[in-house]
Amino acid sequence: MSAIEVTLVTGRTLDQGRMLEEGKFLEGYLSKCALIELDPGDLNKLGIQAGANVKVKTAFGEVVVKAVAAGSSHPGIAFMPMGPWANAVVNPNTYGSGMPTLKGIKAEVTPTQESVKTLSELFEGLSPKAFEVKLSEGGSDPSGGEYVVNDAVCVFCGCICDDIQVTVKNGTIASVKGTCAIGTSKFMNYSKERVYKPLIRKNGKFVEASYEEAIEAAAKILASAKYPVLYGWSSTSNEAMRLGVELAELVGGVVDNTAVVCHGPTILGTQQVGVVTATLGQIKNRADLIVYWGCNPLYAHPRHTIRYSAMAKGQFVEGRKGRKIVVVDVRPTATSKLADLFVKVEPGMDYELITALRMAVKGHTIEVEEVAGVPRDVILKMADMMMSAKFGVLFFGMGLTMTLGKGRNVEEAIKLVQDLNEWTKFVLLAMRGHFNVTGTNAVMAWLTGYPYAIDFSRGFPRSNPGVTSSTDVLLRGEADAALIVASDPASHFPRKAVEHLAKIPTVVIDPRWSPTAAMADVFIPTTYVGIEHEGTIYRMDKVPLRAKKLVEHPPGLMSDEEVLEKLVEKVKELKLKASS
Repeated sequence: MSAIEVTLVTGRTLDQGRMLEEGKFLEGYLSKCALIELDPGDLNKLGIQAGANVKVKTAFGEVVVKAVAAGSSHPGIAFMPMGPWANAVVNPNTYGSGMPTLKGIKAEVTPTQESVKTLSELFEGLSPKAFEVKLSEGGSDPSGGEYVVNDAVCVFCGCICDDIQVTVKNGTIASVKGTCAIGTSKFMNYSKERVYKPLIRKNGKFVEASYEEAIEAAAKILASAKYPVLYGWSSTSNEAMRLGVELAELVGGVVDNTAVVCHGPTILGTQQVGVVTATLGQIKNRADLIVYWGCNPLYAHPRHTIRYSAMAKGQFVEGRKGRKIVVVDVRPTATSKLADLFVKVEPGMDYELITALRMAVKGHTIEVEEVAGVPRDVILKMADMMMSAKFGVLFFGMGLTMTLGKGRNVEEAIKLVQDLNEWTKFVLLAMRGHFNVTGTNAVMAWLTGYPYAIDFSRGFPRSNPGVTSSTDVLLRGEADAALIVASDPASHFPRKAVEHLAKIPTVVIDPRWSPTAAMADVFIPTTYVGIEHEGTIYRMDKVPLRAKKLVEHPPGLMSDEEVLEKLVEKVKELKLKASS
C-alpha cells in the first residue's frame, strides 16, 4: 500500500469554527474536522481520490481521517483542522513554553479501509468513567417580547466586534447583522448542546442534582486535592476570572488559561524584549503596510481584515488601495490571495527568515541565495517594503507560537519591529483567539504578577511555563483534580494530556456540553457571557469592552461569577473545618 511522508500543520478553518458553534457532537463538526488537506499531487502519489480515508501516523499517535484535496499547491505539506482528531497525532512536547508543538510535525499518510471514529468513539476507553452525551432542548422564555439590541459585542474571537445588531423574538435570538460566518453561528446556535441542570456522577453515571449539591461536590474535590489544575477562563468575564485566581490560591493549585495553547510563547517573547504595539483603531486609521505572519485571518478572524486592517477604510488611509499587504506562511491560504507579496517559508524556519530580514534592515549582506526556502531577492524586497512604509504593522499568529522556536520566534519578530522603528513607525500585534484570552492574561497578571501558568502550591504565586503550565502538569501526570471553566481541553489538548485529565476527578463549569464535560465528575451549567450575562472583556489589543446581556437566561441558571462565588465560600468552609 502506498505511503507518503509529509510535514503536518494544524490550524483553524472557517468551517471548523462554524461547526464548533453549531455543535461538536453533530455530524457537521466531524465532517469538517476529521480530515486532512493534501496537495493534489500527493493524493495521486497515494493512488486515491479525494474523500478516501487515510491513516495519519506520527511519533505521537495515529488517527484515521478523510483525505481532501487542497485548494492550492503545497506538496509535502499537509493540513488538519484543530480538534480532537488532529490532537491525536500532534507533538505534546512544549519545550519549556507550555505550548505543545502543533505545527511542523513529521507524519506518514497511508490509505486505509478503517472508518473515521466519531467524537464519542475517539474518547472511549480513556478512563473508567463512561463517556456520556447529555443534551437538553429548549431553555428560553417564549413569553419574551421582540426587540433589537444595537452595538452588541460578538463573543467569539479576539476581534470582539462591537457593532453587531441582534434581533430577539420570543426570548431567543432570531437574527443578527454585521457578524462574520462564525459570529453568526455563535449567536444563532448558543442554545444548542446545552444542559440546564447540574449533574453529578454517581455509580458511574450522571444524575441530576441541585446547584447546592453540585457546588458542594465540586468543593470537596478541590479542597481535598493536593495539586489541582484550574484551567480555561478565556471565554468568560474578567469578573469570573478574579474569583478563579482566589480559588486557586485557596486550594494551592495551578491556575492557567488558554494562552498556554495559543499565545503563551508570545508572552514569553514579550517578557524578554518588550513590545512596540498599537490599538486596532490606530492601525485601521494609519497603517499603509500590513504583514500577516503565520496567520490566516480570513478563516480565523473573518472580520479582522474588513474592520481593522487590510481592507478597512481609515481616517488617513483610503483602504485597500492605500495599503500594501504581505503574507508569510508555509502554504498558500485564503489570506495570501489578498497579498501584494506572498512569502512561502519552510516549516519550522520562521526564526531564520526573521533574522535574515533583520540583517537586510540593518544593511548587512545576506551571502546565501535563499534563507528558509525564500530567495534572497524576495527577502530584500520585503525588507524594502517594510522600511518604506509610513506606518507598518506585523500581525502574527500561531504559525510562530506552535512551531519550533515558539517564544524565540516571537522575540525575534519583536526585535525586527524594533529595528524597523529606526526607519519608520512599525508596530506588532498578536492575533488572539478566544474572545477574552487577552483579558484573562491581564487579570491574572494584575492579581499574581504572572499572565498564565501560575502555581500556588507553596502558598504564593510562581510561574515557570514548561513546569507550572497546565499542559505540562497533565502530561507529567502530576495533577490529582481539575476545575475546567468555559473551556474544552479534551478537544484541544494533546492526547496524552487528555488521557490523564480523563482519569482524575474533574469539575466542569460551562454553558455548553463538551467532550470535557462528558468525562467529568461534576458538571455545573451556567449562562453565556455576552449573550445571557454581561461582563467586562478585553479585545486582542487590550482595549476593554463591556459585553452586553442580549436575552434572559433559561430559568434557574446561574452565571459563572455566581457559581464561583459560592464555590469559593464552600471551599473556605471545608478548609476551615479541616484545620479545626
